[in-house]
Amino acid sequence: MNNAGVVHEDTSARWFIYTSVAFFLVTILIGLLMATRFVFPEFLGGIAAISTGRIRPIHTNGVLFGWLLAANMGLAYFVVPRLCGTKLYSEKLGLATLGLWIVIILGAVVTLASGDTQAKEYLELNTTLDIMVTIAWVMFAVNMFVTIAKRSKEREQMYVSLWYLMGTLVWTAVLWIVGNLPVYSGVNDANVNWWFGHNAVGLIFTPMGLAMAYYYIPKSTGNPLYSHKLSIIGFWTIAFLYIWNGAHHIIFGPIPTWLQTVAILFSISLLIPVWTAVTNFYGTLRGKWTQGNYVVKFLVAGTTFYLLTCFQGPLHSLRTVNQIVSKTDWIIGHAHMAVFGAFSFFAMAGIYYTLPRILKRPMYSDRLGEWHFWLSFVGFLGFAVSLWIGGFLQGLQWMDYTIAFLDTVKSMFPYYVVRLFSAAIMIAAQLVFAFNVYKTARGGAQPAPAIA
Repeated sequence: MNNAGVVHEDTSARWFIYTSVAFFLVTILIGLLMATRFVFPEFLGGIAAISTGRIRPIHTNGVLFGWLLAANMGLAYFVVPRLCGTKLYSEKLGLATLGLWIVIILGAVVTLASGDTQAKEYLELNTTLDIMVTIAWVMFAVNMFVTIAKRSKEREQMYVSLWYLMGTLVWTAVLWIVGNLPVYSGVNDANVNWWFGHNAVGLIFTPMGLAMAYYYIPKSTGNPLYSHKLSIIGFWTIAFLYIWNGAHHIIFGPIPTWLQTVAILFSISLLIPVWTAVTNFYGTLRGKWTQGNYVVKFLVAGTTFYLLTCFQGPLHSLRTVNQIVSKTDWIIGHAHMAVFGAFSFFAMAGIYYTLPRILKRPMYSDRLGEWHFWLSFVGFLGFAVSLWIGGFLQGLQWMDYTIAFLDTVKSMFPYYVVRLFSAAIMIAAQLVFAFNVYKTARGGAQPAPAIA
């Protein structure tokens, strides 16, 4: 995109990125503590604040909102002004949003560690923090919408990344407010909880991640977008289909059979927007698969993990599969492939592309970028595959009434060992990532030649 004559400050983008990387390190270390306890149950036991029941929501909320959403917000502060051919509406508002976001994340750590929780999946934060999140999101949305409204005349026809971003702004607001209304009870409460829980991925992190992928894949490859028509089809099908899928998390639960069936049908229909996006991404990446640098490798791998994630989802919404894998460790592997394998890979690629352009200097080390990719990729494969295989066998054992439940727990031990080892590799990868970002921010020079 030509932005001649427009000087971008990028202060909000830069500091959101720095903050998200810092939170990423902390929250994945908490995840490593949890993985360790599945192998060594007494590890750091007896301390209420770091008991598994308390640190689990710190890990999930920290990764989702402290790392991934914050990283995408930072990238949005970079991408949107360039797609609109104008400066960000207000850097001061962006920095104020960041300040409030930091308070929210730190407040979440303190309150959840102290046991102050609403005890709902992805909705654990207390009412005060819920209100603060709402205010922060309004601040972010105002900055984005006004910037888009002030776009130059040459940008009247909006690129698809802006469509996905605006959808995220609206859908997140609706999900957050409706999901946190204190008016549900019983089965309705469970249904609304999983309506939010599934759509937190589907209508917050999916459209935000796709918005970034649609920008960074053409930019990093130098190839034009394969098909604008496919991108718009994908956007509108996500808008109309994704919101009805939450009930597939409670199939065989105390909800009407017709509602379960509707959720299954709409889950299968999600193959439409998924294939449009994946076809578009692979088509745009053509010719760059083997000669690409680590930015392209993250985008190729993220696209592949997105495809696999969205094949698994419709598959295990089917009753015959759901009765085996539901509530098992398979689901843990599936969830991590969406959040880490797909959308975190997109975000990491975006950060590697964005930081050098904000700071006007190359990344500290391309060699470290390569190491980051391969450690992340190999570590995650070990992590996910161990849980998919172990989780599926776990589900089959649960269906056999002759096997005692404790024996099914014992049978998972070797898979938990593999997960722990793989998680350690993933942690090492993110330490490399954070070090590279830190040294780049400090203005260090590359210590070694780039790896092709």
